Amino acid sequence: MITDTHTHLYSEAFDEDRAEMMIRALETGVSRFFIPAIDSSYTEAMLDLEAKFPDYVYLMAGLHPTSVKENYKEELAHVEELLAKRSFCGIGEIGIDLYWDTSTLEIQKEAFRHQIQLAKKYQLPIVIHCRDAFDEIFEVLETERGEGLFGIFHCFTGNLEQAQRAIGFNMKLGIGGVVTFKNGGLDKFISEIDLKHIVLETDSPYLAPKPFRGKRNESAYIIKVVEKLSELYGVTQEEIANITTQNSKDIFSI
Repeated sequence: MITDTHTHLYSEAFDEDRAEMMIRALETGVSRFFIPAIDSSYTEAMLDLEAKFPDYVYLMAGLHPTSVKENYKEELAHVEELLAKRSFCGIGEIGIDLYWDTSTLEIQKEAFRHQIQLAKKYQLPIVIHCRDAFDEIFEVLETERGEGLFGIFHCFTGNLEQAQRAIGFNMKLGIGGVVTFKNGGLDKFISEIDLKHIVLETDSPYLAPKPFRGKRNESAYIIKVVEKLSELYGVTQEEIANITTQNSKDIFSI
């Protein structure tokens, strides 16, 4: 049993073969798919995905940092409205992205902090998006540190020190295709991190692992992440799958 803790299965990239893609993933052994939100424009597609695959799909609510624009307060109100109506498995993906736009840093931080507080209110994990923003993310987490703060540092691409600091905030590290990249850097130290702190993800349709790098990613390709971690940790693929799946159950209470 393998768990993909971060996959955008509602993406337009899968509109032509979504059912077939899901079958490929299930045949590979992926039995749970955790689905992060982006903004209100994707809500309908996420709910439709859940309706079509109710036994496998678990939805999050949240506002992605690259969608934090002038209307961010309306978008946050939408997140709050959804949380009041029905249950979700987590708040994500949320955080700070300074790769695309540095001018929105202050409102990104405000939206991030607000959503952490929503997660605490509903006793849910957060799923953090961090791009070119480790210092800024840690600054916010420091102000929100406490028993109710926990979750996943999605698509972790930092160094060992940053990994240890993220774990110190009660975060698991989401490890995906980057660990298979020749110059990704994760392969140099990831085995120094206890497997109890690791969960698997694809971030599909993005960040496909070798040998699919540069192509559309999909959840079936998570087996390449399992294979690489098995090699780096010197344990069986089954052990990687079992431990990381249990970690995901602990985080999402499923």
